[in-house]
Amino acid sequence: MTKRFYIGIFIIFMEIKAKSKYLWISPQKVRQVIQLIKGKNVKKAENILQLANKKAAYLIHKTMAQAAANAQMINPTWNLEDLIIKRAVADGGPMQKRMRPRARGRADTILKRTSHITIVLEKK
Repeated sequence: MTKRFYIGIFIIFMEIKAKSKYLWISPQKVRQVIQLIKGKNVKKAENILQLANKKAAYLIHKTMAQAAANAQMINPTWNLEDLIIKRAVADGGPMQKRMRPRARGRADTILKRTSHITIVLEKK
């Protein structure tokens, strides 16, 4: 059940968002870990992320904790078991380009990728 605010004739559903931007990890690596927690409640997702041995798990855990703190600020009576991860997205950020010397005087471009993580929670 989601909490609704009635503004005129529009119904806006309660969503709690948190974003982490410009993280030095590729979006592909973050998406592997995000698939593990989609649709789960925050408490269960915390346990999964603590057991995942990946750098992305730490970064996602920080973002999810931030979203949970935002939810607690909105309504202090909500428990972590009542919050579900509605949406979790890892988008690509800007890429830095580096040159690597190769044979015969050529150079290859190395892309240093960054990510933006967005987590949206909702009340059960």
